[in-house]
Amino acid sequence: MLEPYLKPDCLEAGCDEAGRGCLAGPVYAAAVILPPDICERNSALAQALNDSKQLTEKRRAALRGIIEQEALAWAVVAVDNKEIDKLNILRASITAMHRALDKLELRPENIIVDGNRFYPYGDTPYTTIVKGDAKYMSIAAASILAKTHRDEYMMQIHEEYPQYKWDSNKGYPSPSHRSAIRQHGTTPYHRMTFNLLGSAQMEFDFGQ
Repeated sequence: MLEPYLKPDCLEAGCDEAGRGCLAGPVYAAAVILPPDICERNSALAQALNDSKQLTEKRRAALRGIIEQEALAWAVVAVDNKEIDKLNILRASITAMHRALDKLELRPENIIVDGNRFYPYGDTPYTTIVKGDAKYMSIAAASILAKTHRDEYMMQIHEEYPQYKWDSNKGYPSPSHRSAIRQHGTTPYHRMTFNLLGSAQMEFDFGQ
């Protein structure tokens, strides 16, 4: 079972993103504050929470509703491909996390973030945790919300551009996605600063 929190006796928000490595669509971020006694309140949820990448799509969808019901506060925000191209993907991901924190109905007293990069959020203490979505429940919950909300959006825009198969690849750089870009060109949803065709150019700018 994952740890329920990093710091006890405070409102702790877990943050994670989804879609960072995609060629198309927005990056989503979620922030979740779980009850300090989540293990006692809903032991089934506590046991089920895990890195969203390790769960089936059906299982993630089922957990999403439970997380949204059990959380003390939660929020999901998208930063679209145009803003990603303007900011770079690192800044866009952190911007999405900040905006998700802004939307929370409760103010967190501590923030834990999946990964190793974050920018200060006011004067709220924060900790970055590599593979945090496989270590802490609130980050795992945020991971599930970010991914399920993003997948839902990608299914919607798949209806506009079915040739890119976003219903299955969700915008990630699959062979079928890149083949469709070569054949049909780009869409208004593609990230034009990314390595869309798989050449040797750098895909991401991690500069400050």
